[in-house]
Amino acid sequence: MPEALQRVVLVRHSETAWTLSGQHTGRSDIPLTAQGEQDARTIGVRLRGIDYERVFTSPLQRARRTCELAGFAAAAQTDADLMEWDYGRYDGVRTAEIRAQRPDWRLFEDGCPGGETADAVGVRADRVIARVRERPGNVLLFAHRDILRVLTARWLGMPARDGRLFYLDTGAVSVLGYDHDRTEPVIRLWNDPPH
Repeated sequence: MPEALQRVVLVRHSETAWTLSGQHTGRSDIPLTAQGEQDARTIGVRLRGIDYERVFTSPLQRARRTCELAGFAAAAQTDADLMEWDYGRYDGVRTAEIRAQRPDWRLFEDGCPGGETADAVGVRADRVIARVRERPGNVLLFAHRDILRVLTARWLGMPARDGRLFYLDTGAVSVLGYDHDRTEPVIRLWNDPPH
């Protein structure tokens, strides 16, 4: 019987006040809403029944709390490379407000003043992927919208800026893996929100 191929389960943190308002939430360390906490518990129910060799979480509280409420805090290791894109001076600002000053601004193409570029986020994503691929078993990651989008692009061998092609809701579960073998990385499930 062929050996089962590794699956990498990605969980975007649950709802916060800023995900509701549309503010870019990079390194600002804000809590989940009450609905976000409930959604995190629901995510935990969905994730049970899979054996995870490793669990990693961003050190930011919205990801750590999602991990905790989902029931994986005891097994989780924090990984600073899973922190959200550093939005620099755009942290806490809405896209519409940025575009009032810079009408052609695009996060994945332009990056953020005082923050990161897509390529810089891609370097962090590549380090996470290298650590994940060292493991033979399934891995569970709790993190944030844009780092997970970039990580997915890099998983597939695409440039970091192509992460813009992958829309991701709060509390969504996605699964990366392989087709026939480890030379064929694929997306097995994408953007499945909490039910």
